Amino acid sequence: MLQGLRILEISSFVAAPLCGMTLAQLGAEVIRVDPLGGAPDVRRWPLAGGGTSIYWAGLNKGKRSIALDLRAPAGRELVVRLAAETGIVVTNARFPSYEDLVPARPDLIHLRIEGHHDGRPAVDYTVNAETGFPLATGPGEHTGPVNNVVPAWDLACGLYAAVGILAAERHRSRTGEGRAIRLPLADVALATAGNLGYLGEAAVNGVNRPRIGNHLYGGFARDFATSDDRRVMIVTLTPRHFADLGRLTGLTEVFAELARLLGADFDQDTDRYRHRETIASLLEPWFAGRRYQEVAEGLDGTSLLWSPYRTFTELVADTAGNPLLTVLDQPGIGPLPVPGSPLDAGGDRGAAPASVPGTDTDEVLAELLGLGPAELAALRAGGILPHP
Repeated sequence: MLQGLRILEISSFVAAPLCGMTLAQLGAEVIRVDPLGGAPDVRRWPLAGGGTSIYWAGLNKGKRSIALDLRAPAGRELVVRLAAETGIVVTNARFPSYEDLVPARPDLIHLRIEGHHDGRPAVDYTVNAETGFPLATGPGEHTGPVNNVVPAWDLACGLYAAVGILAAERHRSRTGEGRAIRLPLADVALATAGNLGYLGEAAVNGVNRPRIGNHLYGGFARDFATSDDRRVMIVTLTPRHFADLGRLTGLTEVFAELARLLGADFDQDTDRYRHRETIASLLEPWFAGRRYQEVAEGLDGTSLLWSPYRTFTELVADTAGNPLLTVLDQPGIGPLPVPGSPLDAGGDRGAAPASVPGTDTDEVLAELLGLGPAELAALRAGGILPHP
């Protein structure tokens, strides 16, 4: 879908690489520029047996990769020339800035991911801490913060960045004007807290979101254990869901009598949430008295939203037939399930392995900048390019 769009990416860790990978999977040509030896995340865990980063490979699929000495003037000059050719730059590094590049390409689109709006540095884990979510996560009796294992703000930031690039490119196609875009990671988290009502709840009601474990805030949903030590997550978002849960478990009349005694209406989210512990205590014996297979078959016959809890190794086995995943040979790792774009437009979803860092250096510099063998050899002799 994005064939013909060319992007220069100078990045590390999650948000900016995710932006580039998202656009690459949609057909854009993304050229990743790394310092000699690789960016700081090139060996980040998890690692394959030979030491290659599975993490790095996961976020850099489908990109071309070049390596330069980004501290040397000659290396930086190559970046300026590459940016002039591509016209779009995504980075979370200080170099290259918009001011570094725009003289060579007046209609440049430059997106830089930063920490805070005032320039202070930040990463997902510090942004998460200061935004309130770890103090609303975990069981109610827990007193310390509980961090999320998923870097949610990095992920949201990377996708915001991809949208920003496409919006700026559309603007340029209509007006001929480029854009300098700043995207502070902390503002992504702040915007999310506002969009989902966390800020409004604190500002309007003067309260902090409570810890409620695996319950759903404002409704009824929770995990339950089966007799064979499996766990399932049950979600009721509508009166029909809750009615089906009552029929499945034989508790329809019990729920009706409970509602009468409490003066509650379990067709309403508020009342299901307010009395969640009592409702859950009535449901627990039904789940605990049955093996997982029986529970699953029963739930499948209802409108209820539910899922078993799975480990990552179980996930690998259970999703083997999903067309999102293609098993490809990743250099340094071997056969690896590689996801393409979750956007299914009926064509190629862009599943491709990540290039070995720097492997496309000569090809890209020759193709985009017209450098010949002698010029490439001279740059290599000067320590600007990696040795093959």
